[in-house]
Amino acid sequence: MTTDLHGPLSAYAERLHATIGDRHHVASPLGAWLLLAVTAATTGAGQATDSDPAAGPATAAEGLAAALGTDLASAAKVAHALLDAPHPLVTSATALWLRTRHLVDEPARWRAALPATTEVGTLPDQAGLDAWAREHTDALIETFPLKVSPDVVFALASALATRISWAEPFDVADARALGPDSSWTGLRQVLRSPDHGHRGAIVATEGSGDVIVHVARAQASEGAGLVVLSVAAARHVPAADVLATAYRLSAGAADGAQPAGRRSLFDLPLGETSLWTLREERVRTRARDGREERHQALLPCWSARSDHDLTAESLGFPAAAATLARALDQPVQGFEARQVAMARYGRYGFEAAAVTGMFGTVSLPPEGVARTAELRFGHPYAVVAVATDSRADGTSGPWHGVPVFSAWVSEPDDLPDAERCGR
Repeated sequence: MTTDLHGPLSAYAERLHATIGDRHHVASPLGAWLLLAVTAATTGAGQATDSDPAAGPATAAEGLAAALGTDLASAAKVAHALLDAPHPLVTSATALWLRTRHLVDEPARWRAALPATTEVGTLPDQAGLDAWAREHTDALIETFPLKVSPDVVFALASALATRISWAEPFDVADARALGPDSSWTGLRQVLRSPDHGHRGAIVATEGSGDVIVHVARAQASEGAGLVVLSVAAARHVPAADVLATAYRLSAGAADGAQPAGRRSLFDLPLGETSLWTLREERVRTRARDGREERHQALLPCWSARSDHDLTAESLGFPAAAATLARALDQPVQGFEARQVAMARYGRYGFEAAAVTGMFGTVSLPPEGVARTAELRFGHPYAVVAVATDSRADGTSGPWHGVPVFSAWVSEPDDLPDAERCGR
């Protein structure tokens, strides 16, 4: 499953980070991708509607598949696999809520297509949405990324969260060890990787040139783990390229594989560059050729909180809103999509969370003044029963419009006991 998802998710991440730019941020491309994949799961259960917010059936399906980077059936299969068998170290949740007045008559036709763990129900109020975000991120995310309003017809949400401890904690070093070219002149102390338990490499890449790579591993749980990859390139390399390189290098990180393009330290000149310092010393070693390679990483602690607009067409949510509107047979005319994310990287562990939300909306009429007349039949009144007789060809039969019964009501009855309870 990892192989099936890694390529499409890497491509999606490249587009998402491109929309964010090079400002300090954290995001969860997987959280956004999963919402699209859950939408893809409903496509087989949907029906045509005249209220697509952005696209016709073919255009919406094609746009959704393009954003997912795979066909809709494969994406839905991945969503089922990930959500119905959650990772021990990654909390995950999805939900689909509908406004009460827009609940469909036959939810089974699309409910069965969703992952079993996807919550389905009535659209909560803002406090309820915020509570859902807190519950499913261990309170790392306090508020839902969108503000609910009366024009919201449905909401689709995903939450991902992790809070791990490193299998081997970092040591601490003076920030000056980052070198004279460091951008972090205001720091006093940084993290230094321990002698064992972490991995490092210098890797020659096609898109970013020589990069440095550090991998820290979490304490495993139930046979499952989490690794966090840090990748840096020369200053002139655009952030988008470095992020794309990091995704490519992450493909084998879970298996502990050495990255393709890993450079031998004995092929590099001794001395200092902007990315590393290379020195040589005499040591006792068990290396077969007597040449041992060691990597030690210095990197700062960091944290980030971000809020991302996901409405760009390249991210797939316009197509997802149209697709879901058809599947639910809802009168959707517009949509909103956002993600809030946070992460914290420190000496002893890593924590991160993201909540992604999409609203389908309708256009409400403009505000005005309404008067309501309560009609009270509190004294004698007349009643006339008139027949209707309309034909299929649009004509009327002889009974049409004929008063059949009439009455004057002056002695009303009380409501019978059998009718006092509603049906």
